[in-house]
Amino acid sequence: MNYPIGQINHSYLGSSVYTMLREALIMGRLKPDDRLRIRELAAQVGTSVTPVRDAILQLAKEQALILKTPRDIRVPQLTSAQFIEIRTLRVSLEGSGALHAAALMTPSRLADLDANITQNLQAIDDNDLSAALRLNSEFHLMLAQMADMPLLSQFIGSLWMRTGPLVAQAYAHFSHQMAIEHHQEVLAALRQQDGTAAQHAIQQDILDGSDTMLAFIEHAEDNAKDA
Repeated sequence: MNYPIGQINHSYLGSSVYTMLREALIMGRLKPDDRLRIRELAAQVGTSVTPVRDAILQLAKEQALILKTPRDIRVPQLTSAQFIEIRTLRVSLEGSGALHAAALMTPSRLADLDANITQNLQAIDDNDLSAALRLNSEFHLMLAQMADMPLLSQFIGSLWMRTGPLVAQAYAHFSHQMAIEHHQEVLAALRQQDGTAAQHAIQQDILDGSDTMLAFIEHAEDNAKDA
């Protein structure tokens, strides 16, 4: 099996494998219930099994992966309750990040967000789902980083590890307007350094997509009951 992962820096094997898998989860390159095999991953990236196992154990501690058995490692399928909890935390934390970021905007930061939105719109027009997913998550993480609050950014990244696979699963069912409209509203508010408006826009972005993702979860739960 060929996993949808990037390249690895062999100078820092443990942290590089962790970072690589973390990014794959955040960007939605791994989907709910995908199975990871340590030896196959190690062979693909050209390492021993030890750094891969260590990275997987760390991600399991963070609840980004599930060790059903030592040989059955899966991307978790969130329950409705788990998703709602994560959504609640994202609304609070990402909203707080946008509020603080508004006061710290620079022309360079605004240009970076503007470029992301432009590229995302092009990806949507090109029906390039992979690029649209990557750019969507990058927008949220960039905005968090622009608050200059490292712990907040770390927490938001951890939540995205849990939701990235689900977002990828549901993203094709989002309307174009839903997928990007609120990002444009965030940028407009940040240009005015209006923290309250930026906070509201990013919170609405999170909330507007939640019904689609909850429908995916409930469908999977119903299928599991019928199996």
